[in-house]
Amino acid sequence: MAQEIEIKLRISDQKAFRRTLKRLGARPVGGGSGRVHEWNVIFDTPEGGLAKHGQLLRIRTETETKPKKGQPTSGQRTLLTFKRPLVKATSGSSPETHRHKVREEIEVEVADPTVLAKVFEGLGMRGWFRYEKYRTTFRLPATFSWAKELLIELDETPIGTFVELEGPPAAIDRAASELGRTRRDYVLKNYLALYVEECRRLGQEPRDMIFAAKK
Repeated sequence: MAQEIEIKLRISDQKAFRRTLKRLGARPVGGGSGRVHEWNVIFDTPEGGLAKHGQLLRIRTETETKPKKGQPTSGQRTLLTFKRPLVKATSGSSPETHRHKVREEIEVEVADPTVLAKVFEGLGMRGWFRYEKYRTTFRLPATFSWAKELLIELDETPIGTFVELEGPPAAIDRAASELGRTRRDYVLKNYLALYVEECRRLGQEPRDMIFAAKK
């Protein structure tokens, strides 16, 4: 399994954050705007067996938004992702104690999310939580040699804007510093946990984390 190492940062001023990225020379991945709509469905057993073990099984459908008016989208893809805590965490790198979120991850592209969902349902699981967001992935220029394996992922969500820094630990810390942040700003919770916290703050019942319908 590959390792996923990441943190989140809350972004209160997206325009200012984008100006900082521009100053650093960051460019969207994939050309155009790089902005992608994500529709995510998390599957689990009725008893929550995966969640109890810190595991996640997710189907994600990504749809690229139009980079410019009149231009067609360049496509859609669906990813199956399985994540779990490190099986044998070394001292200082445990998900509970490390300053970054560290997990094992398997990810594979699939052809038909509907068929896959039926397979999971046939195995006794259900899609119990759905969430959507818009993600724009950036990379720093080659002159930042330390950032070669770093991804800067700007997420616009129904509960606010965040950026995920994913890559080697040293690169994450360096990038956070370049963005004017410190380790005290690191957020290690997933979007489900952040959404539940926001619902509690607002006195609302958690449902699915989706954007409100436009009137």
